[in-house]
Amino acid sequence: MLRFSRNLLRRVRDTLTRPLAHELSAQTHELSAQTWVQRSQHDFLMREEWVRSANATENPLNRFGAKYFSQTDEDGITLEIVKRLGMKDGIFAELGVGNGLENNTLILLASGWRGFWIGGQDLAFDHTLNPQRFLFLKDWVSLDNILSLFKKGLGNFGTTELDLLSLDLDGNDYYFVQELLKASIRPKIFILEYNAKFPPPIKWIISYNSIHRWDGTDYFGASLAAFCELLAQFSYTLLCCNAATGANAFFVTNECAACFPEVPKRIEDIFVDCRYQLPLNWGLRSSPKTIERMLQTG
Repeated sequence: MLRFSRNLLRRVRDTLTRPLAHELSAQTHELSAQTWVQRSQHDFLMREEWVRSANATENPLNRFGAKYFSQTDEDGITLEIVKRLGMKDGIFAELGVGNGLENNTLILLASGWRGFWIGGQDLAFDHTLNPQRFLFLKDWVSLDNILSLFKKGLGNFGTTELDLLSLDLDGNDYYFVQELLKASIRPKIFILEYNAKFPPPIKWIISYNSIHRWDGTDYFGASLAAFCELLAQFSYTLLCCNAATGANAFFVTNECAACFPEVPKRIEDIFVDCRYQLPLNWGLRSSPKTIERMLQTG
C-alpha cells in the first residue's frame, strides 16, 4: 500500500512539473540565443571601432593590427615587427600569462619560436610536452626573484640572449623592466602594458609593493611617458601603442628602429588612450588542444 502511494505521488508530481520543466528549458534556450546575438553584436561594434581607431591614428604601424591569440590587435603588430627585423625564429619570454590561452607570444610559438613564461596561475594546457621549445615557471614575480627566474628560463635554451619580452603583471611592471635592463637583459623587442589613464607628458608610476594585486582600479603599472624615459636610457625607441585598447606599447632597440621610418617620432602621435571595452567573443576561443598540438609539432 505504501509503495502504491509513493508511485502515485511520483506520477502526480511528474505530470504537474513536466510542463514547467519544458517551459524553463525553452526559456533557457531563448536566453542563450539572445546572449549569443548580443555578444556577436557587441563584438561587431567593437571591431568596427578598432578599425576606425587604427585608421585614425597617426601611426601607420597600427594598420597591421590583428588578433589571433592576443587579447586584441597585438598579434598583427608583433608579426609585422618581427617580419621587418628578419626574425624568422627567436627566444621569447612573457610575464603575466593567466591560464595561457590568450597571450602575446602564442603567435610566436605557433611560428616556430622558443621561449618561456612566468606566472602564478596554472596553465590550461599541458606545458611539459616539448621542453626544448617551451618552459613554464609557476612563481610569483618580485624584485627578489626576477633575475633568477630569467636565468633559469634562458638557461633552459642554452642562451643568455632574449629576442622579445612581453610583460603584463598589472602592477610592478616598471620596476621589473628596470631591474632586467640594469642586469643587461636587453631584448630586441619589448611589449609592455602601460597605464593609459595618464597621457604624455605625465610620468606616473605606482609605488613598488612585492605583494601588489590589481584591484580593478586605475592603480597599476606606469604611464607611457615613464616607460619611454626609462627605456630611452637603455637605447630603446617607442614604435607603437595598440589601437584597439590602448593597453600595450611596443619598443625596439634604436638600431632596429631604422626599419620603421614611417613611425612618428613624437610620443603624442603614438600614444593611444584607454579603450578597455574589450570584445567578448572576438573570434573562436583558444583550445588547450590547439596549443598542445603546437608544442607537439614544433
